[in-house]
Amino acid sequence: MMSPRHCKNRRVTTERPARSWHAELAWLPRHPSGGALARDVLIEAVGPRFTAVTPDTQVTEAPADAVRLPGLTLPGLANAHSHAFHRALRGGGPHGSGTFWTWRERMYAVAERLDPDAYFGLARGVYAEMALAGVTCVGEFHYLHHAPGGKRYRDPNEPGRLLIEAAAAAGLRITLLDACYLAGGFTPGGEPVPLTGAQLRFGDGTAAAWADRLAGFSTDSHGMVAPHARLGAAIHSVRAVPPDQMPEIIAWSHAHGAPVHAHLSEQPLENAECLAAFGGTPAEVLYDVGALGPRSTMVHATHLTEHDIELLGGSLSTVCVCPLTEADLADGVGPAPALAAAGSPLSLGSDGHSVIDLIEEAAGLSCHSGWSAGGAGTSPRSISRPP
Repeated sequence: MMSPRHCKNRRVTTERPARSWHAELAWLPRHPSGGALARDVLIEAVGPRFTAVTPDTQVTEAPADAVRLPGLTLPGLANAHSHAFHRALRGGGPHGSGTFWTWRERMYAVAERLDPDAYFGLARGVYAEMALAGVTCVGEFHYLHHAPGGKRYRDPNEPGRLLIEAAAAAGLRITLLDACYLAGGFTPGGEPVPLTGAQLRFGDGTAAAWADRLAGFSTDSHGMVAPHARLGAAIHSVRAVPPDQMPEIIAWSHAHGAPVHAHLSEQPLENAECLAAFGGTPAEVLYDVGALGPRSTMVHATHLTEHDIELLGGSLSTVCVCPLTEADLADGVGPAPALAAAGSPLSLGSDGHSVIDLIEEAAGLSCHSGWSAGGAGTSPRSISRPP
């Protein structure tokens, strides 16, 4: 068990005097000229908040103590999909003719042996690496909830609190996307397969029990659990949550104004099993239970039908693509240009953290979408939306 300092939902105080920076060039999507790049940008802040961003401010007009920023300055980046503990798999190398499913067994092995101290240290290192790569906000898709065998910690939310503390230690804001994970798959008739092995650490039994556990977090009216942290919901996937349990998760998200994330159609086998179990694609199942909408983010969305794209775009659901992880696992290339054209905002995530570099993720998205469409790729301007 962790020491008491690790089990507290620590409040982070960051009040500081006024500060300012002068950027030679800065990327300002809302610049009045309509262009993304602006010159001579004065950036001002008081405490933890930016108070003004003023382009066309000459160096001589800036405060004498303003920090000079040569070259191009970018806004902080939002990493919309992270599994912090997957970082432990980096450098393991391919295992023969490995697939997503053989990789998953390696991931389970890591999940089986992690204890809270190791998890905190791993997450803090991952988030520090993000901070060094320009990330200032992370969406942590969290499902390693319990001790080995499914035993509850004294504080049932101890791992989640550790992730929140690890983000604070690295200087990141975090949306803790607490994932409901109830089944190890489904039979062709739709019966859930019981959780086994490492999966027992993920499960709460029912969606109602999942919601009861989340009640252990103290949140304000905006869902904030700390000045740098908010709480969100996640349906792990249609492989892990029965459709009749999903409404409870959606109701919790509505009650708390919280975002909802889900893995969607990452693998063809996922789609085939969903069709056999429930008679529809994963996107259709999620649409039928009300899980799609402007506060929802579907992760990967790789193997979609035209109807799936219509459902996601028409509901204004965000899609988070993770090109480097998807390439690492040979998942395939999703239809990002079609999704953007249909109305889905796009975001990026480093997922399993084989590399933590959102600029490289954006380049990968552009290349992959170009290959799949046989033409130019998706513009970085299509990418939006923090978690």
